[in-house]
Amino acid sequence: MTVDAPTAATAHPIPLVVAGAAGRMGNRIVALAPETPGLRVVAALEAPGHATLGRDAGELAGVGRLGVVLGADAAAVLSRDRVLVEFSVPAATLEHLRLVAAAGGRAVVGTTGFSAAERQEIADLGRRAAIMMAPNMSVAVTLAFKLLPLMAKALGDDYDVEITETHHRFKKDAPSGTALRMAEVIAEALGRDLGKVAVYGREGLPGQRTPQEIAVLALRSGDVVGEHTVSFGALGERLELTHRAHTRDTFARGALRAVRWIAARPPGLYDMADVLGLA
Repeated sequence: MTVDAPTAATAHPIPLVVAGAAGRMGNRIVALAPETPGLRVVAALEAPGHATLGRDAGELAGVGRLGVVLGADAAAVLSRDRVLVEFSVPAATLEHLRLVAAAGGRAVVGTTGFSAAERQEIADLGRRAAIMMAPNMSVAVTLAFKLLPLMAKALGDDYDVEITETHHRFKKDAPSGTALRMAEVIAEALGRDLGKVAVYGREGLPGQRTPQEIAVLALRSGDVVGEHTVSFGALGERLELTHRAHTRDTFARGALRAVRWIAARPPGLYDMADVLGLA
């Protein structure tokens, strides 16, 4: 796949504000942005009181001094002509998106763990800002989101749906946003209400599995970057779709591709399928 070339409106480097810059994903965004044509990190954000405040973002990411110091004042660095790249926590993300919307700016959001009410607020903010939000920035995972409804519809109610995800021990939310999105697209394809049929782990004597269940199981182990498997099982056979991420650079490069894409887009709420032309 080709990467979108900058339009006339984005011929100059697109200025990035990286939130959660000291985190695992933010760190890789800062490291890879200088290698991506047409992008430039101009500001980096972390939570108030964070130990990295005042340090150079490039040095922290291991790519040398960039002249961009980690700060905590989002209002001072977010503006209409800058693109926010957000990999932090829901509360901070919402605060930053409100500032982006007030300025009529743009944002790429990879934060997960939002409540239904928070997701609705983000959709509302999308009326005033161009927001690309995805639980997973991987090109391959985005394709999986398109394939899973096809698989679910073809296999139908005769196949049990079980989703497992494994991440590193430091991940704070569970199940992962990617696993939840997989469950959502499958439930929609099968005409089921996920809120009524979802099962998150089993113990004791839960009884025989019901045909409508969509189970999502979360594992946390060591330094696993991310693994997701969707299993469609019937009596006599099982079909599985698995994605394994070996490096966070997969997600970081996808996020930077999204930045280039959204830089010239009007207000709206987009996802990675839009970026890849799969919507």
